[in-house]
Formats: sequence, C-alpha cells, structure tokens
Amino acid sequence: MIIKNSFIYLSKAVVFGFIIAAIFLFVLPVLTDRTTSGSSFFSNDVNEAHEMSFTKAVRRAAPAVVNIYTLTVDKDNPLKPGSLQGLGAGVIMSKEGYILTNYHVVKKADEIVIALQDGRQFTSEIVGSDPETDLSVLKIEGDNLPVAPLNLNQPAQVGDVVLAIGNPYNLGQTITQGIISATGRNGLSSGYLDFLQTDAAINAGNSGGALINTQGYLIGINTAAFQVGGEGGGHGINFAIPIKLAHSIMGKLIKNGRVIRGALGISGEAVGPVMTQLLNKPNLTGVVITGIDTSGPAAKAGLKTRDVITRFKGENIPGVEMLMDRIAETPPNQEVTMTIIREGKSFDVPVIIGQKPVSYN
Repeated sequence: MIIKNSFIYLSKAVVFGFIIAAIFLFVLPVLTDRTTSGSSFFSNDVNEAHEMSFTKAVRRAAPAVVNIYTLTVDKDNPLKPGSLQGLGAGVIMSKEGYILTNYHVVKKADEIVIALQDGRQFTSEIVGSDPETDLSVLKIEGDNLPVAPLNLNQPAQVGDVVLAIGNPYNLGQTITQGIISATGRNGLSSGYLDFLQTDAAINAGNSGGALINTQGYLIGINTAAFQVGGEGGGHGINFAIPIKLAHSIMGKLIKNGRVIRGALGISGEAVGPVMTQLLNKPNLTGVVITGIDTSGPAAKAGLKTRDVITRFKGENIPGVEMLMDRIAETPPNQEVTMTIIREGKSFDVPVIIGQKPVSYN
C-alpha cells in the first residue's frame, strides 16, 4: 500500500513537471521574439521614452529658425563696424527667403544680420512691418534655405504640448517645452491679436522665434513674456502670435510693405445688462458707442454716442473685438451697411470706411 501511494505521488510529480516544461517551452520563444521586436512588456520603458521624445519635431522645424542680430551704425563714422544693439529670432517661411519676426526685434536696427543654424550668415532688409501685430518680414538671398513646416488648418488647442525655439540671451539655439495654457488672449496690445498663451519659457532673444507642436508644425511666432513687477520672467505666462494671423499679415507686408486697415472712428464697449434693461431687449448683443472721432467716418455718417451697433455688413456683432476686426478687414473707401439701435428703434446706416493711420513707434 505504501509502495502504491509512493508510485502515485511520484507519477503526479512527473506529470506536473512535464506540464510546467511544456508551458515554458511554449512561452519562451514568444517572449524572446517579442523582446527582440520591441513589442514585449520588457521594452515598454524604452518605447515610452521614445514616444516622449520630440526629436523628430525639432529636426523638422529647428533648421528654419534663425538668430537675428541688430546692429547700430555710427553715423559719424560709417566705416566703423556696427555695434550690437539687440538680438532675437526669426522663422524662414519660404524658399524665397522671407523671414517672419517681431517688429520690436528690428525696429531700431541700422543693420540686420541673419545667422542660420548651418553656419551661413546674411545681411537682411526689412520688407515691411506692422506695429499693430508686432510683426515684420525680412528677406535674405540664399540657396537651399530650410523652411518651417506649416499647416494652417491645424489650430492650436488648450492642452497641446508645444516647443519654443529661439536664441535666449544669445546662448545659441535653445528648445523649451510646455503646453498651450489658453487661446484667444487679447487686450495685451492693439486689439487685433488673439494670443496663444503658453508656459513654455520665452526669454530675451526668443522673440520672433518659432512655437511648434509635437509634429514639428509652426503654430505661432513667440512674441512676449508677461512681466511681473518689472524685470524677470513671466512665471509661465508667455505669448505667441497664432500662425494663421501671422501668415496673413506676412502676405500683406510682402505685397504692400504695410497692412492697410479700415477705420470707423469710434470707441465702444459690449452691451451690458443695464443697456439690455433700458432697451427691454434681454437677448441683445452688440457694441455701445462710447466715443466718436468728430472728423471720422462714423461722425460723417451721423452715428452718435450711445448708439448700439448690432450688425455689420449683415453679420451679428457679439462684442467689441469682432467689430474692430471686421472694420479693420474692410478696405478703405468701401461703403458698408450697419444696423444700429437708437432710442429703442432699429435702422440701417450706410458708412464709408476710412483708413487707419500706421504709427511706427
């Protein structure tokens, strides 16, 4: 009986051993194959590290980001080499050598030197500038110029990972990383901008450089860091001009050397609760005229303060920014029809749009 029980025990052990061996022999080649191909869980850390790398995006965009050095020339001794006045960055936008940068980077320059990442250097002239959007277009003549990848139909969204490329403090080309913190930020300049806000570091020398997404596409032109208490960084509050706007301005500067904008000669504010109650129109949207240039187009058309503009060229006006944008986009001397409310009555008014003067300060 003892021998029989021992035999059964040994038999079970042998069978169990065969089963374990069979499983091991079956699983080992699969694990080995997956480990070799990089798809096993053993390689997850490597794959995740690779996925988090932005090397490809940087390689696509960085060659087109240039360093800009602005020089001051001694007018009493023009043969003397210019002295460094400022520095910034720019982005090559076409094979023809057009470069986008900030107006404030080049506005005081007597001479502009462009340095590419491949070691080439060029002197450049300003094609055109637009102080309202803080943009300038430069041009260089060269062969096989790198061009920034562009996709105007892929707008940046809050939460997108972004990379800022520039030349901070003249240390050389530097990449910083962050996210889009907000879009549509305005009230920081002339009112024609809807800034992208990012926490990617933008320091002195980054102005005019590229803000790209993780695919390497250009999504903005770095322009400003919000200053808190004077000198110092913006504590993660930095801004870029959306590329769709910058690209549109670039085309106008190349064509005309400046941006021609329409003007109405008014100031205003969005319709508020008090106005909606006074007019007994709870769902009313529009712009209340708070000031009028007495020699401007609005005054000539008979508009008055406290008039409410509700439609411009047949389009509803929800706020001041939209109205100012539509006026600016309208060619000067074009007649447009606006719908206004005055003393509770709504009627249409024809207005001939004027031209906004450009101030280069």
